Amino acid sequence: MEAEAVVKDWWLYHGTGEGADRRARLEAGFPPPWRDFTGAPDPGYAPPACTGAAWERTWRRGEGYVPDEPEKDVVNTALHLRRPLLVTGKPGVGKSTLAYSIASDLNLGPVLHWPITSRTVLRDGLYLYDAIGRLQEAGLEQLRTPGAHPAAVAPATSPLAEPAAAPPQDTPSAPSISRYLRLGPLGTALLPQDRPRVLLVDEIDKSDIDLPGDLLTVFEDGGFLIPELARLAQEDPTVAIGTDDDPDAVVRITQGRVQCRYFPIVVLTSNGERDFPPAFLRRCVRLHLEPPGPDKLARIVRRRLGVDIDSGEEYQDLVQAFLDRGEDGDLATDQLLNAIQLRLAGAWSAPADRERFLATVMQHLTGPTA
Repeated sequence: MEAEAVVKDWWLYHGTGEGADRRARLEAGFPPPWRDFTGAPDPGYAPPACTGAAWERTWRRGEGYVPDEPEKDVVNTALHLRRPLLVTGKPGVGKSTLAYSIASDLNLGPVLHWPITSRTVLRDGLYLYDAIGRLQEAGLEQLRTPGAHPAAVAPATSPLAEPAAAPPQDTPSAPSISRYLRLGPLGTALLPQDRPRVLLVDEIDKSDIDLPGDLLTVFEDGGFLIPELARLAQEDPTVAIGTDDDPDAVVRITQGRVQCRYFPIVVLTSNGERDFPPAFLRRCVRLHLEPPGPDKLARIVRRRLGVDIDSGEEYQDLVQAFLDRGEDGDLATDQLLNAIQLRLAGAWSAPADRERFLATVMQHLTGPTA
């Protein structure tokens, strides 16, 4: 279709795959002066490549996404401005899948996923510190080595706070703090690299009221402080800790600070369950996804299942039934894919089962019959 053939010179993201040349343009592009960060990469650390099981999951989920021209315009705007992309829309329209599409289209490696709940706080995304485990290990070490002092465990503080005055530090017999620290998905995405990682912050509208505001400083600074490491900086200025991808794939953190070089591609999704403060919205590029119409549904089915809707009346009937039922309550696109997959397998093929089949695979997500 004509909409699929539209390509603009300034686009980096096309949604069609085979994006090695466009990834090179992405890496070589000049950021806005206010989004130019100076983090120094750790030469001993390499992010996950476009191989392995994690990449396979990202690629499989992203390669079937079918973006429209307006979606590509907005996504590429966010890429050029190096700003977070806030994606809104009803459940099931593909908000989360868009993040995987960007990663697979530009060969940016596995997506980092940060699912949000009402209990999520900023530090959960930045880093994890097992203070209790460290204290227990220090206690065991003291029992094994009489006269040794247990390592001090600092209380949890804001990840953006300045380091507190010096508590007791590690002793030679105390366990290293590096074993008990690990970067979270947001912290891993902010590691200094010449190529951006894709971070999916899923369902941010379910967060505590403070989280969007807490993210503002991180989004503006492109980095954050780990107070537990900052307190040790004088004795041990560089500490190697694990990442969200792999606790054993350590990266060296200097002076307790993580500072990005290329701001990550941050995709925040929202089902519209709450409003966001203007200061947060100002720092995002916003994209609203509408439920797909007949033409886009046909392209999605062809891309995902290799089925041409025009090739059979039964497929056209399923698409029309999906659209008709969508008028009475929200449906997700994968429900149509499930219905066609069942028909391809020969299931529910009896004409007398049609209504029961539709009620089973196209059950409303919202509305009186949900």
